[in-house]
Amino acid sequence: MPNDITLGLTATQEGVAKAAELLAAGLLVAFPTETVYGLGADARNSQAVAKVFEAKGRPTFNPLIVHVSSSRQAQRHVVWSDTAQRLAEAFWPGPLTLVLPLCPDHGISPLVTAGLDTLAIRVPSHPTAQAIMAAFDGPIAAPSANPSGRISPTTAAHVRAGLDGRIAAILDDGPCAVGLESTIVGLQNHPTLLREGGVTRESIEQVIGTSLDLPSTDAPLTAPGQLQSHYAPNAKVRLNAETALAGEIHLGFGPVEGDLNLSSTSDLAQAAARLFDYLHQMDAADQPIAIAPIPDVGLGRAINDRLARAAAPR
Repeated sequence: MPNDITLGLTATQEGVAKAAELLAAGLLVAFPTETVYGLGADARNSQAVAKVFEAKGRPTFNPLIVHVSSSRQAQRHVVWSDTAQRLAEAFWPGPLTLVLPLCPDHGISPLVTAGLDTLAIRVPSHPTAQAIMAAFDGPIAAPSANPSGRISPTTAAHVRAGLDGRIAAILDDGPCAVGLESTIVGLQNHPTLLREGGVTRESIEQVIGTSLDLPSTDAPLTAPGQLQSHYAPNAKVRLNAETALAGEIHLGFGPVEGDLNLSSTSDLAQAAARLFDYLHQMDAADQPIAIAPIPDVGLGRAINDRLARAAAPR
């Protein structure tokens, strides 16, 4: 059930301390990362983690990502490997999540992993996220801070619009720089790309010296962001639209201008940073949304992944 009040905190020493205090009390706090705003809970506390699923309306078979302050802390919870070490050295802190086997005495709630014997874990680079983790001094389970399946939040206002009254607090530190969720790589066997995201496939393959496998279409969920319908606005979404049809609002890219343009200079990083904010703005217009073609290369693959799930039947 919703709470009476969701506190608004700012990214001050006092605000961070209050956020850590609430997390330690088993409550939920939304906070910024470089990717999107996360909905944080103590990953060791099953009652706290259960509140995440309740607040978001998220299915409990969908595992959560745990955020930690360093690769050293990650190794308290997962079985480390040479490949994990190379990727951590190259991309942590940053928008890369690794899925690794749980180690003995990992201490993580089974609700976080959806009962799996693996854990999705990453080290965020956002200074406020790092400050919260330092003050809390423990693993934080933090999916995106939005109702399940809806558009991901890249500002505190997006979080409040979706979860006001359902969580204890929102710590506001402005818009997220990357704007897309982390890339997820499974390292249980051969490295496998489980979700496109803020680190490109090519840069990962360059570090590990081999091609990433892709999961089979009928594989069970092993990481967040793999549901067919996800990141979705209320409005119907039409993709690869060079022009808008009557009654549609048009999201452009590059030379396709539209009512809003993800990047008039065809900059995929700029488009990624703007994507969810522009979808929030367009969804408020209560019209079908037509979206211009996005090149399916580099960050464009991650953008197209989000758009395909946003447009999927639901």
